[in-house]
Amino acid sequence: MKKPVENINVKGRFLGVFILVAVQSLVVFIHIFFGSAMILGIYSVASYSTSELIYSYYTLIFGLLTLFFTILLWARKRLGWIGTVAISLLVTIADTLTLFNLNFLGIPKFAGLGEIPYSLVILFYLLQNHVRLKYSI
Repeated sequence: MKKPVENINVKGRFLGVFILVAVQSLVVFIHIFFGSAMILGIYSVASYSTSELIYSYYTLIFGLLTLFFTILLWARKRLGWIGTVAISLLVTIADTLTLFNLNFLGIPKFAGLGEIPYSLVILFYLLQNHVRLKYSI
């Protein structure tokens, strides 16, 4: 008999959580690296726009928060689930506003086109019953 997907475990966690943490680790690296690089680059140039500065800090803070909540998610902490859902909702809303030209964080439109589907996939997975039950939600 075939084993249901939600019962496949890797290192004691659901396969989906394992994949999510692996992908989130890459997302964390990208955002912390580029957020830091943009901040350092902005301060090395005499003229910069406020939106570039805001987006640089947004990128870095997003990376750090994602790192924090990903670690908690891997540790099977309820706060990890809540934080990951909250960040995914925030990203979806902020990027959707950007696509409608209501951009207050300086987010480029091309970033929104990739981040919205990714965040929706995260939300879809984390809101499934077996995952919510695992995190006591």
